[in-house]
Amino acid sequence: MNWITDNKIPLGSYMENVVDWLTYNAAGFFDALSISLEWLILSLVDVMQWFPPYVPIALTAGIAWLLHRRVSLVIFVVAALLLILNLGYWTEMIETFVLVLTATMLSVLLGVPLGILAAHRPWLYTFMRPVLDLMQTIPTFVYLIPTLVLFGLGVVPGLISTIIFAIAAPIRLTYLGIRSVPEELIEAGKAFGATPTKLLFKVELPAAMPNIMAGITQCIMLSLSMVVIAALVGADGLGKPVIRALNTVNISQGFEAGLAIVLVAIILDRLCKAPASQGKEG
Repeated sequence: MNWITDNKIPLGSYMENVVDWLTYNAAGFFDALSISLEWLILSLVDVMQWFPPYVPIALTAGIAWLLHRRVSLVIFVVAALLLILNLGYWTEMIETFVLVLTATMLSVLLGVPLGILAAHRPWLYTFMRPVLDLMQTIPTFVYLIPTLVLFGLGVVPGLISTIIFAIAAPIRLTYLGIRSVPEELIEAGKAFGATPTKLLFKVELPAAMPNIMAGITQCIMLSLSMVVIAALVGADGLGKPVIRALNTVNISQGFEAGLAIVLVAIILDRLCKAPASQGKEG
């Protein structure tokens, strides 16, 4: 069996050559993309930090009330945000929220159309499925390396890595939602003379919306789970104090920063859940 190990397939070298080729031939594109995304994220952070903390707290509480009409949820949202403010992680929380929001928006803008296209082109999903499996299962640190080389140290490689990790959820669930639309609804739409575009927007998307919303919610949670990983390549947010606590074995700081991440995750999860399911749980 030694001949197998002695004749190693240089997959790693092939990948390194691809990254080197991109770095050499497309440096301008990646630099422009990095500058644009960094400007977008930092601008959103500056805008949100311009307001006093009570404004985002009141706005979030108002959104919670408008979506779910539950006093207990509003009280929890206000209490959780006040606790984050009291612990001194308000700025980091805003940076994390902007990173998650940007990653989710870009993932949805790319993932939902790809899911729709794959649902109407089965051959495309056959090609995409192993790629999506690879994106979700490959260790995050593996694709942090090429993103760090291509985009440099900062928030952008963290954002790109987060998108790679989270985009599979909206693609898969959009595909599942479109494919699960009852054939009777589609036939009824065709019988009324609906064009493929009207059939998509009037029949398929409304019927698939619960699955699509589930994909968006899952995308938010997956993006939030990447904040600590993104901090390793220079992204700001709640991941940085966690990394500092890990390096200094600071239990107090690690617990407080971890609690802030958990509270943000619970708030986003509760706000994004369907009101009907919230009511049943309550």
